[in-house]
Amino acid sequence: MLPFQIAVDDSALEDLKVRLADTRLPQVLDDVGWDYGIETGFLRRLIGHWGNAFDWRATEARLNGFAQFIDTINGESVHFVHVKGEGGRHVPLLLTNGWPANFVELLPIVPLLTREVDGISFDIVIPSLPGYGFSGKPTAPGMNLTKVAPLWAELMSRLGYERFLISGSDLGGGVEMVLVKTAPERIIGAHYSNVYSGFARPDEPTQDEVAYFKGIDYWAFAEGAYAMIQGTKPATLAVGLNDSPAGLAAWIAEKYNGWNQRDRPIETAFALDDLCTILSVYWFSQSIGSSVRLYKEAFADHDLIKPGPPHHVPHGIYLPPGDMPAPRAWGERHLQNIVRWTEATSGGHFPALEFPEEFAADIRAFHAQIA
Repeated sequence: MLPFQIAVDDSALEDLKVRLADTRLPQVLDDVGWDYGIETGFLRRLIGHWGNAFDWRATEARLNGFAQFIDTINGESVHFVHVKGEGGRHVPLLLTNGWPANFVELLPIVPLLTREVDGISFDIVIPSLPGYGFSGKPTAPGMNLTKVAPLWAELMSRLGYERFLISGSDLGGGVEMVLVKTAPERIIGAHYSNVYSGFARPDEPTQDEVAYFKGIDYWAFAEGAYAMIQGTKPATLAVGLNDSPAGLAAWIAEKYNGWNQRDRPIETAFALDDLCTILSVYWFSQSIGSSVRLYKEAFADHDLIKPGPPHHVPHGIYLPPGDMPAPRAWGERHLQNIVRWTEATSGGHFPALEFPEEFAADIRAFHAQIA
């Protein structure tokens, strides 16, 4: 386990600026907004900010202010953030995220949760999924979410945490589901952002579930093409995204626009510097190809949603309104021991980045409820 510091070469910074300055944007229709994909006016502003106003060196120093490490676990190189809480009583908390975010998404809640409140603070561990950011890139097929779970369990053991709380979203939530199934004795509690929508549907759904399925099916038709290409032909997509920073920015920023609270413009929901930080981690680590490949691995992961044995792990569910929130009946059908169900009034798919105070407060409240 070695300390890690981000250190991007000056030549890589200069290459990025040149590529951004030389961007060749395609012809677009007038006055269509985001209906056809990325809105060109916003993309121009984002590219201009990334290439000219964004200060990577200041950002790099800020990121390096969070203690980071690299360890090799089961042959995989794992990058992770590890920040210990204040005060005398610390609760280990593993935070996991998914695509198109990376560990940067979760950093805003670190100071909120490592601060001591009512005698409790949290030791935060944020591992980067294989193929994401500064973790290693798998060189063979099969590194799916079911196989990631034991990596995280071993990491927590090496850090001295035999039992821990976990909070996950998106692909990270899939890893969380596997940990609950395979190592329930180690999980203090499982906190999810929303409920996975891909479980088997019942023969006799409730009215709330019927409405939910209609919404999910429409979303999959209107918005889900990204998942199909990432889950089937990720190598083809990766060529353009790894070679063009403008292409990378368009592919990722379109999701940040569509997956936030929906009634908020992207520049209201997220700071341009935060978007550029996430993009820069992908760009400098050249991890966009290996990140989207995890979709293909997840699609082939038949063990992921198999029911596990009965357990006593308490569950807390946080449902932002902009993230197609599941009805309670759906959660109760597929998750055991739900003790907290929070229908949030704000936020979307990235609650730790969009509304960190509310998200961190719900994690604290969940822990207080089960402690």
